Amino acid sequence: MKTFSFILLLLAAGPVFAKSSLEKSGDIMHLLLPATALGATLLVEDDYEGSWQLIKTGVVSRVAVEGLKYAVDKDRPDDSGDDSFPSGHTADSFAAATFIQQRYGWKWGIPAYIGATFVGYTRVDSDKHYVEDVLAGAAIGIISGLYFTEPYSGITISPTAKSGHYGINFSGTF
Repeated sequence: MKTFSFILLLLAAGPVFAKSSLEKSGDIMHLLLPATALGATLLVEDDYEGSWQLIKTGVVSRVAVEGLKYAVDKDRPDDSGDDSFPSGHTADSFAAATFIQQRYGWKWGIPAYIGATFVGYTRVDSDKHYVEDVLAGAAIGIISGLYFTEPYSGITISPTAKSGHYGINFSGTF
């Protein structure tokens, strides 16, 4: 009888566990996207200028979010606070995704945007935000990323003058 009761309890609590897991996975992705972007600039691409652009993108996005949260008194759907607008998780995620796409191209940007969209979905599904909070957060992150991020080409172009010959030298990865 104890086993049967335990199984019924698990079945009844299943949706709670699933929702909690979904919210946690969104929280993890929220941290993973900026960490991946920073890791790419420091380790993979040796792109210190990109690191600086990512930092500016993240800081400006977060300042805009916190300013709006302070100015707009909007209750969360789960009544856990009055700082629902805009979604900071979504802004951070879309800022990182936009940085990745702008800096390294759509090959890396598409998976990053899918991850950022997932974060926004989890915020609504977990009753932390309304759809408009998530859309505003996404817009803030995208605008910040577009403003501060320049494409990384990995190509250096420099003039050359040697033994009476003049030209342009191209080096890097194409």
